[in-house]
Amino acid sequence: MGEAGGMKTAPTLRLLTGPTASGKTEAALRWAESCGGEILSCDSVCVYRGLNIGSAKPTSAEQARAPHHGIDLAEPSERYSVATYVNYARSVIDSAIARGKPIMVTGGSGFYLAAFFGPVADALEIPEAASAEAKELQNRGVEFLRKRLEELEGGKLPAWLDVDNPIRLTKALERRLASGRPLDELRDDFLGKPGPFADLKFETEVIDRPDPELRSRISTRTRAMLAGGLIEEATWLLSLNLDDTLPAARAVGYRETMDWLKGGQKEPLEALAQTIDLNTWGLVGKQRKWFRRLGLTAPLNRVK
Repeated sequence: MGEAGGMKTAPTLRLLTGPTASGKTEAALRWAESCGGEILSCDSVCVYRGLNIGSAKPTSAEQARAPHHGIDLAEPSERYSVATYVNYARSVIDSAIARGKPIMVTGGSGFYLAAFFGPVADALEIPEAASAEAKELQNRGVEFLRKRLEELEGGKLPAWLDVDNPIRLTKALERRLASGRPLDELRDDFLGKPGPFADLKFETEVIDRPDPELRSRISTRTRAMLAGGLIEEATWLLSLNLDDTLPAARAVGYRETMDWLKGGQKEPLEALAQTIDLNTWGLVGKQRKWFRRLGLTAPLNRVK
């Protein structure tokens, strides 16, 4: 740490985010090449080995342009948690700071990104009965989780809750049952606690593009992925017989392609591409909500 007037100054960490297909990878590479910096991925799919095409993971050539971290950390059969990522990220950042290397965090995964701005895990103990009820409803399907949470929340779920994600719904139900308190109250208390990176200063930038341009980039990328190996990666994932709730099995692009394969490839490839485009656009909406929630905004077309 540097010192000014006898006071220690916090190290500065650059953070570059934005919706999928906005151009983060190239922007981060240009920055790293300009200053001899390193890149820490903040992508919840890139952590899985073998998920290269569908995750838009930096290619071998791109990774050769600058040191990369946060890639290929787990097998698709594992459930790599945000808490595990935070511990890993902290060690990578501390190492870069100790070596005097600039480092940039880049990616658009909301829960991973939020860890840089606030706490990751709370200390609420979950009784066995609450955990058992939540797990039983999870096994029955997301609609049962939603219905139970709606009953407890007075009929309406918070807008910030991902109501299509069984893992998020299960955790929310566990905490709601364990505490007896509304989810908004639990979240406000949680966000008031210091995060694991509270000792660092951040320089943040969000890359975004006008909707028509971003839709076009998504469409072009989807078709390049399908031509470049996404189907083969999805076939391999199917051979692993993954639990449907695992992140690798739910990732946009892989999920749709595996469904297409399981359906006997009856629909034309273009129909699959359009389905991936649609769900990728849904992901963009969720990412933008995360950016607004974290106070991150971007002027359109600001691509550096």
